[in-house]
Amino acid sequence: MDLSLLPIGKRVRMQRLAYENGPGNGKLFILPIDQGLEHGPKDFFANPASADPKFEFELALKGGYSGIALHIGLVEKYMADYAGKVPLILKLNGKTNIPPDDDAFSSLTATVEDAVRLGADAIGYTLFVGSPRQDEDIEQFRYVRQECDRLGMPIIMWSYPRGKYIDTKGGKDCLFAVDYAVRTALELGADVIKVNFPNVSSDINQKQSEPYKSVNEGESQAIKRVVASAGRAGVIISGGSKISDEELLEKVKMSIEAGAIGFIFGRNMWQRPMPQALELTDNIKKILISK
Repeated sequence: MDLSLLPIGKRVRMQRLAYENGPGNGKLFILPIDQGLEHGPKDFFANPASADPKFEFELALKGGYSGIALHIGLVEKYMADYAGKVPLILKLNGKTNIPPDDDAFSSLTATVEDAVRLGADAIGYTLFVGSPRQDEDIEQFRYVRQECDRLGMPIIMWSYPRGKYIDTKGGKDCLFAVDYAVRTALELGADVIKVNFPNVSSDINQKQSEPYKSVNEGESQAIKRVVASAGRAGVIISGGSKISDEELLEKVKMSIEAGAIGFIFGRNMWQRPMPQALELTDNIKKILISK
């Protein structure tokens, strides 16, 4: 990641995230724990110990992650024991999983000034690309972006295709949707863009509009297209729901070869006992360091 493109405040914070912590060498490996709000406590059933945020903080510390991403309530109640040890990415907006995603919108839950006060090295913002409420979303983000520019705070955008119109064009994980979400985040001013790995299965491909319907690319070509659409912004790939270690590591390799700068894996890491989570963490970091 070329930090020379960033103003000095953002550059200092991204230096800490991408070079002084985690795998280093401009790579990011972030552990998110925003799922308690976004999905509900059900995500902790697979590993009951993970319901206590101290589990994720310990994983981030012992595993040597670039940072941990979470909402303000967890930061204020659990971060003190890890301040200065685990870099913080403060999520600024969120929603519950109770209403349907037809008109998805993620309201502000914290401010950029909160991020500065709490010692964060970046903020996370979720944008629902394609939602009928995207006008509100883009306007809300404009305010956040202005504050980040003023206070020198890097922006990591969770750029997620959502809404009833996305569902009719191939779904939230199709190449059309992911590619559009990445380009949207770049044009709106994100510094780093978090997206899902595109699903290129034939049944989903046929639901897309042209020219995507005719592209017929495999996974490695699709992720290269997505990374290219991000331009000079960095791309980090989301892990999504838990999958096999073999499948996850294969996607890690393809993503790095395509030019992604890292990963933000939550459930795939902390929905397992600590020894297993640390082992998988080490395997992913070996790939990141080798490239």
